[in-house]
Amino acid sequence: MESGYLSSGEGSKRLFQGVNLFEVAWEVCNQVGGIYTVIRSKVPSVIDKWGEENYFLLGPYIENQASVVFDPVDDYSGPVGQTVLKMREMGFQVHYGQWIISGRPKVVLFNPFSIYDRLDEIKYYIWDHHHISIPADDSLLNQVASFAFQVKEFFRIYCESGGSTGPDIAHFHEWMAGLPIPGIRRDGLNLKVVFTTHATLLGRYLAMNDDQFYDHLPFYDWEKESNFFNVKPIVDIERAAAHGAHVFTTVSKVTARECIRLLGREPEVILPNGLNIERFEALHKVQNLHAEYKEKIHDFVMGHFFQSYSFDLEKTLYFFTSGRYEYHNKGYDLTLEALARLNYKMQQAGIDRTVVAFFITKRPFRSFNPDVLQSKAQIDEIRRASEEIQEQVGKRLYLSVTANSGPYQFPNLTDLADDYLRLKLRRFVQAWKSHSLPKVVTHNLVDDAKDEMLNFIRMANLVNNQHDKVKIVYHPDFVTASNPLFRMDYSQFVRGCHLGLFPSYYEPWGYTPLEALASGIPSITSDLSGFGDYVTSNMPDYEEKGIFIVHRKTHDFLQSAEEMANIMFRFVQLNRRERIAIRNSCEAASPHFDWQNLGKYYDDAYHLALGR
Repeated sequence: MESGYLSSGEGSKRLFQGVNLFEVAWEVCNQVGGIYTVIRSKVPSVIDKWGEENYFLLGPYIENQASVVFDPVDDYSGPVGQTVLKMREMGFQVHYGQWIISGRPKVVLFNPFSIYDRLDEIKYYIWDHHHISIPADDSLLNQVASFAFQVKEFFRIYCESGGSTGPDIAHFHEWMAGLPIPGIRRDGLNLKVVFTTHATLLGRYLAMNDDQFYDHLPFYDWEKESNFFNVKPIVDIERAAAHGAHVFTTVSKVTARECIRLLGREPEVILPNGLNIERFEALHKVQNLHAEYKEKIHDFVMGHFFQSYSFDLEKTLYFFTSGRYEYHNKGYDLTLEALARLNYKMQQAGIDRTVVAFFITKRPFRSFNPDVLQSKAQIDEIRRASEEIQEQVGKRLYLSVTANSGPYQFPNLTDLADDYLRLKLRRFVQAWKSHSLPKVVTHNLVDDAKDEMLNFIRMANLVNNQHDKVKIVYHPDFVTASNPLFRMDYSQFVRGCHLGLFPSYYEPWGYTPLEALASGIPSITSDLSGFGDYVTSNMPDYEEKGIFIVHRKTHDFLQSAEEMANIMFRFVQLNRRERIAIRNSCEAASPHFDWQNLGKYYDDAYHLALGR
């Protein structure tokens, strides 16, 4: 390696002696999307290599987010602390402290709203120096421009004050953090710049609107398309960041091909996303945790379906999909088509199983559906009444069999429960029972007539008929412990399911199947997702590890839907022992994706930057 820096694998904190690493991201202390998971989960392994004194994170100070996870510090003795104090003297609102996560890294947060009185000046210089025009009425772009100015000023003051004896590394994630890069290079600051695009914005728009996106990719005119979708300023920022960096990176080979055409530069290093697997490790408790959380899902399913009709929960499998609502990009369209085909296949084959498929995605809604809430409340009343009877009968049964001096005789249990309690339970059950079909969607959507998922479900008549082998639950909100329907965290919900469904059409990486894998849950992904592409290239026996790949590169939509339906059809026929074996294989395979392993790709990018 150049410059005398040690190559990756030669020991933790000795990797980059005398170098500080700054990571800049909009998602530092600010949970917005998948990049938050990248940054947050990576911190412990980065600190292990760099040391807590040489690693800093920079992000925006969004008060409602940062106030919960940020602790200010009192020690400003180091170069970074001194830079913060100088910026405060200049009138900037800068926060310096620790992010309350594993590793407790040091963070510098800039309030983007604090210098809005200088926005016109900031935008003028962005245009004058870099020919990037920021519109006046875009709230996010205003915040990004303000944040970028403060970050660039931070690095200018830091470098001019002799903050480091040698070039430090500044790693910027995604366009919202990338705008300082052209200014840093223009001023010749003593920094080595790495830029990572986790997904090109223009690629996301094009894929949402073009079923032949990958075939048409070589022929797009990036400037024409960015103007058409009214995202030209963002694409200009992305391109300036990509071309201004010493090293340009992305998260998968799938996205790299997109970058070449839409951003005009080929990424030099691929940085696959990992997880802090230790947070997911359950050692030998995988099956126990699955059984525990499956019971909680049973509670919801009983309340949701059993007021209309019942089915055998011991023969019921829970499938799920989750993520941002992008009907085509996330593969929700393919998932629904495949589930409709699975429903038909199971009926034709007489499969004595039921599949409940959960769609967990954020959509605008007015409220919970009152019928769904009422059904859940009513079955809770039935449970409490049943437990009351159980307690009374248990006590009376014990007294009856022990106090009887004659020959043993098992008493009539009906006689042991008070008429009042039996009547109470009967009234609760009668009030709960319904002749209506179970609701497909758990909330009242703002505009359900135009919801693509609901429209497909209605068209396919996949509306939870009693004879359907596949039932649908569309939950347009996050699953949290405070959610009255599930009363469990999302990670617990995942552990209680049997199979994840993530056959994305456009997915630069894809954390959902990786999180499922780390939780011991098998999943279906696609070869168009970064995760699926990585798996097919690096894990030849991936199906044995509970990762199933739908081929979308070479198959059309209907072929892919049939392939996915067949994967699910084979899965529903597995017995309990076979499903347990797959769960164990999933957990055993997950350490491959730990940051302690995948962090080596970041090391390679930093070595490359320091050598330029």
